[in-house]
Amino acid sequence: MLKVENVTKYYDDFKAVDNLSFEVNEGEIFGLLGANGAGKTTTFRMIMNLLEPSEGTITLDDKKIDYNITDKIGFLTEERSLLLKLTVKELMIYYGRLKSMDEKDIIIELRKWLKRFNIEEYENKKIKELSKGNKQKIQFISSIIHKPKLLILDEPFSGLDPINVDIFIDVINELKENGTMIIFSSHQMNHVELFCEKLIIMDHGKTILSGYLKDIKKRYDERKILIKADTSKSELMKLDGVSNVVIKGDEIEVKIEDKKYVNEIFKYVCGCKNVIKFEVVELSLHEIFTKEVGEKHEK
Repeated sequence: MLKVENVTKYYDDFKAVDNLSFEVNEGEIFGLLGANGAGKTTTFRMIMNLLEPSEGTITLDDKKIDYNITDKIGFLTEERSLLLKLTVKELMIYYGRLKSMDEKDIIIELRKWLKRFNIEEYENKKIKELSKGNKQKIQFISSIIHKPKLLILDEPFSGLDPINVDIFIDVINELKENGTMIIFSSHQMNHVELFCEKLIIMDHGKTILSGYLKDIKKRYDERKILIKADTSKSELMKLDGVSNVVIKGDEIEVKIEDKKYVNEIFKYVCGCKNVIKFEVVELSLHEIFTKEVGEKHEK
C-alpha cells in the first residue's frame, strides 16, 4: 500500500502542496487530478523521493521511500524523457539497469512489450527516428519493464490514436489485475472515469474533492436528461427546473437544477409524439471538475 499522510511541501514561502493525504491499495487505480499548478507534479516527485516533504510522511508497504524502494516504482511523465540518440534496445538496457535488472531479463521483457505494442521492428531503431505515438509507447514500456509495484501514469495517452489508446487501456487494466498500484493523472476526464474508482481533485495544493467517484457524483443534485422525442428547445425551457437545453444532432440534452424535477419532465415528454429516449444521467467528472475548479478560479 502507498500511504501519503498529511504531506505539505513548501518552496521557500510558497506552499505547493497543503496537507495532502491518500492511500492506494494493491490492484487499485487512483486518480490524482488538478489543473496546471495544482501540485500534482510536486506530489509525484515526493512519491519518487526526488523531493522531501516539508511535513508529513510517504511510505510504500510501510517503508519510507528511498533509493532501494524507488526500484519498485515506475513513472510515465507527461514530458518526454527519452535519450534520442540511443536505440530502443540501448535505452531499455540503460533504464532497466537503473532499476537493478539483469540485461538478459531486460531484453526478454523488452521483446515481450514490443510485440504487445506491434513495434517489434523498432528494437534497433534510434529513438529520434520514431513517431510521437511510438515514442510514447517506448516511454510507457520504460516505466513498466521492471514490473513495478507502484506505477504513476501522468497523461499516458498523449500522442496516441484511438487504436493505441485501446491497447494502453488493456495493458493498464492487466497491470491492475496483477496487483499493481496505479496513480492515474489526466486532463481527459473521460479516461479517468474509465479507470478510477477513487480520486482526489487538487487546486492550488489543496484537496477540494476526494473519495469514491460514485459517492462524489451523488453529492450533486444537478442532472442531465437525454431526450429523443418530438419537442422543441423553447417548450422544454418553459418547464420548472430546466436550466439549459442543448440540441445535439437528433438528441436533446436538458440540464436540470435538481433531480426532484425529473418526474414532471418525464410526464411532459410522455405526452410528446415519437418518444424514443428518456435517460437521466449524473454529472460527468468533467462537469464536476469544471464546476469545482472553475468556480474557485473565478473567485
